[in-house]
Amino acid sequence: MAVGSEPPQLLKQKLLYHGRKFNFEVSRLRLPNRAEGEWECIRHPGGAVAVPVTEDGKLVLVKQYRFAAQGRLIEFPAGTIEPDEDPATTVEREIQEETGYRAHRWRKVGKFFVAPGYSDEVIHVFLAQDLEKLETPPPQDHDEDIETILMTPQELEQAILEGEPVDSKSISSLLLVRPFL
Repeated sequence: MAVGSEPPQLLKQKLLYHGRKFNFEVSRLRLPNRAEGEWECIRHPGGAVAVPVTEDGKLVLVKQYRFAAQGRLIEFPAGTIEPDEDPATTVEREIQEETGYRAHRWRKVGKFFVAPGYSDEVIHVFLAQDLEKLETPPPQDHDEDIETILMTPQELEQAILEGEPVDSKSISSLLLVRPFL
């Protein structure tokens, strides 16, 4: 058997925190080389992100206050997957709530781990096209502070290179949709 192909053995698992969006646990594992240790992990249901593109090629983004970052970040609209919910349903809801747009054409372009060193969160990325601005968008969540902005792909890339506060899921998502823009 190749090195690393045998999974570690779970010896003990302890839930330290049960939260609204994620859980935090510590697991004791025995590795295939017989070494033992503890690993901390944030267990997250995953998320879905939309990369909305207008007919004239502009990206629909949001500027959103993020407590952990202590500021407003430029992001694509996204949300946490609810229990028993398909990522496509999540992203359709979030684009409407966060931007006031509805997409009539969707393409799943990929997925990625956010931070596999300490979390199992996976983000599903969708390209959203054939947009319609809703006359009456659904209300935003009560705990969100969001402003919708439009940027060309080049403007977003320049903002990233200049160090403007753009979150990593949006940077990764832009890379995944680039061939379709």
